[in-house]
Amino acid sequence: MNDIRRTILWVIFGFSLVLLWDQWQVFNGNKPTFLPSTKPAATAAAPATTAPAANSNGVPAASGSGNAGAVPTQAVAAAPREQVKVTTDLFQASIDSEGATVNHLELRKYDEADRTKHVVLFENGSPATRYVAQTGLLNQVDTGERFPNHLTQMTPRPGPREMADGQNTLEVSFESAPAGGLKYIKTYVFHRGDYVIGVRHEVVNVSDQPRDAQLYLQLLRHGTVAASTMFGTNTFTGPAAYTNEKKFHKLDFKDIAKGKIEPPPPANDGWIAMVQHYFASAWLLKGDPASEQLRREFRVKDLGDNQFSIAMVATLPKIAPGATQVVNSALFAGPEEEKKLEAIAPGLDLVKDYGIFAIISKPLYWLLTQLHGLLGNWGWSIVALVVLLKAAFYWLNAKAYASMAKMKAINPKIMEMRERLKDKPQEMQQEMMRIYKTEKVNPMGGCFPILIQIPVFIALYWVLLSSVEMRHAPWIGWITDLSAPDPWYILPIVMTATSLFQTWLNPTPPDPMQAKLMWIMPLAFSVMFIFFPAGLVLYWITNNVLSIAQQWFINKRLGVLGAK
Repeated sequence: MNDIRRTILWVIFGFSLVLLWDQWQVFNGNKPTFLPSTKPAATAAAPATTAPAANSNGVPAASGSGNAGAVPTQAVAAAPREQVKVTTDLFQASIDSEGATVNHLELRKYDEADRTKHVVLFENGSPATRYVAQTGLLNQVDTGERFPNHLTQMTPRPGPREMADGQNTLEVSFESAPAGGLKYIKTYVFHRGDYVIGVRHEVVNVSDQPRDAQLYLQLLRHGTVAASTMFGTNTFTGPAAYTNEKKFHKLDFKDIAKGKIEPPPPANDGWIAMVQHYFASAWLLKGDPASEQLRREFRVKDLGDNQFSIAMVATLPKIAPGATQVVNSALFAGPEEEKKLEAIAPGLDLVKDYGIFAIISKPLYWLLTQLHGLLGNWGWSIVALVVLLKAAFYWLNAKAYASMAKMKAINPKIMEMRERLKDKPQEMQQEMMRIYKTEKVNPMGGCFPILIQIPVFIALYWVLLSSVEMRHAPWIGWITDLSAPDPWYILPIVMTATSLFQTWLNPTPPDPMQAKLMWIMPLAFSVMFIFFPAGLVLYWITNNVLSIAQQWFINKRLGVLGAK
């Protein structure tokens, strides 16, 4: 009975590896290998377009009644539309003169998985790929007037468009024609080496009456996400918000489409974001105390045609005739590097999703980064991390291996007893329990460490999965990307060999079928490990080698090495 329990534990562990592999496939945009998906990734056959669709404006409604805050379908000014190309050390961007919207943004330091082109974060393409950052003004009251918004034609101001060598900042400004008595000037400030783009908003009252306006900062993204397996969920993809109650709100696309989402309550602090695997974008009000303390409201919308938006609406002080209201904000668009996100804004590091294992994954990631600071290589850092984890679990594992060694020593006696009492199952069970009691052996003693280490293994899987630092990170020789499978299959072969050797060190189950299963399982796992990321296989190999060394020493000390 106890052997059956141990086998069940191994089967559960093996099944968890199957689920992890399927999840890794999904996260990398592939179809699940073992388990069918319950829903395919969203697709759209609509042709690409450079103009926003009438049903995908994504403009939040104003706080007033009626049509206040609604945006016209035509631009206010008749100036020709222009795509302003901007190049910095980190970005290759395109800003549309319609609303001065960032509608294309390449991350020059990051390549796609095939390394043939840069990662494109923002893109104004078909509904399946559209992802843009918009801003504009809303009228707080229903006066029939429309303020400049993200559909308003704006005129680019003269100036450089490329960050020159030795230049640390680059400013690109746009100015609208007056609309509703207000003129809107938006200036993007790019900083060398920084994925945070400063965005300065100047609202000029050119009328002879005071104006009450709201500034909205909006992210509009397609709802296409990787398919989910029937047994698990993916790293979160979709809108998110953080408020001054220190609450992180993840707003699922499916729930938004079903009308089940309640946006976060109004707050005096906070930010909005769009989250995906490895990369994120976020709007923040920051740069001066007046901007940071503006009261803000959060809104999410299903715009139809696979388009979703999240907006942060800030109510501006009343603007007197001839006065200018300046609001400073920031647009983060880049990799989910945890330390840098923590420094940008409170809670922004939460866009890096560790799933339900965050309580274990975050300390593991911290320890891994500390080791990387010493070793300078993520592969060797993983090896060092396993050494530290094995040291932490040393005494627990020692007891388990001692228990398994004792099981190995009494195995001949168990086999003889089973053969002698094979026709008397009840008496066989009683005799087996008597032998265990007499020899002071716990047949489940070798299973507990496995149960303890499964959460650590899965948590490290999430660390390797979520950490953009592992993306395209080399180890040695042929391993040039720890987040991708070993291209030559050397690591999976080594892992299989170490697993088989470890099986040889373990006691043979009395049941012949279970004994065969114990040898078959490492071979079955090796098939999955062929496709696992190299970093995770490296973790497993190191863990196996250290476990073998410890188990060999204990078996030799107890005189049961090689006994069957």
